[in-house]
Amino acid sequence: MQRQDFDYVLPDELIARTPAIERRGSRLLCLDGPTGSLEHRQFPDLLDKLQTGDLMVFNNTRVIPARMFAHKPSGGRVEVLIERVLGEFNVLAHTRASKSPKAGSELVLDDGTRLQVTGRQDALFEITFPEPVLQVLEQHGHMPLPPYIDRADDALDRERYQTVYGEKQGAVAAPTAGLHFDDALLAQLRERGVELAFVTLHVGAGTFQPVRVDNIADHKMHSEVIDVDESVCQAVRAAKARGSRVIAVGTTSVRSLESAARQAPAGELIAPMQGDTDIFIYPGCKFKVIDALLTNFHLPESTLLMLVSAFAGYQHTMAAYRAAVAEHYRFFSYGDAMFITQNLSAGDDLPGATP
Repeated sequence: MQRQDFDYVLPDELIARTPAIERRGSRLLCLDGPTGSLEHRQFPDLLDKLQTGDLMVFNNTRVIPARMFAHKPSGGRVEVLIERVLGEFNVLAHTRASKSPKAGSELVLDDGTRLQVTGRQDALFEITFPEPVLQVLEQHGHMPLPPYIDRADDALDRERYQTVYGEKQGAVAAPTAGLHFDDALLAQLRERGVELAFVTLHVGAGTFQPVRVDNIADHKMHSEVIDVDESVCQAVRAAKARGSRVIAVGTTSVRSLESAARQAPAGELIAPMQGDTDIFIYPGCKFKVIDALLTNFHLPESTLLMLVSAFAGYQHTMAAYRAAVAEHYRFFSYGDAMFITQNLSAGDDLPGATP
């Protein structure tokens, strides 16, 4: 499969650069995986698609204000985007400057706080803070809006580029499928008899990195930190045992659950997992855990669009995206959502196949 197989035409005006007035105020495109049929609904209609006993798995990571603006002692401006918090005082970060900083150099914040560049790991820079990282970011950081939201962050983004249930700080991009839920909607899920479980995947800036190889099998996936604990595994096992569905809220929940399933001992469905995952799911891959997926619309030629295609089938997915464009859905992080049921024949629904 070629990267170009996952391209589609998106008018610029369909990119959502601001959130909906209300979290639940988005539209919902429902895709039936087995048939490819579509329904155009509103996000609260998700409740109609759920069944008593369903298990919904959310990503409870919390976005940190990971973008900072500094300057070199010589005066040159440097933009810092944290990729991963390594410890209380250390991070790995991307930098943007006319000339990359060298190990041993300093980056100076507006109030005079000095950060030390201590090394480099490939394209990322190791930076040491004089005070706790999260404390400095709270004072000087900006919300790390995606590149396609081409405006400065504002006070509203501090609230809305964040899920209401996010509690474990460490992400530098939001798990966007969760942005549609407010506390009242979560309560309605519980009232319907839907079970909720929470994994953690600290989304990295690599989620926005384009696939640069033509043959997608040659793509090297970025690595992210996950935590799938035993309580989640028990909830998944129980749901499967009673014949209920496991519904992933967002591709990050998919990657967490499927990573934990792939490293489980032989004969076990899923096992706890803490650490890095670089799982890359694309058409032809088999899903071990999830039965349905709630997700936003993704960038052309992105690994996330490839994951959705693996779940729903390539032809069905691309047809759904064409319909979403025609119906003027809002795309990407602050955009509308899709609810997708699994296509068990997705491995036969590949580029070049007959729908």
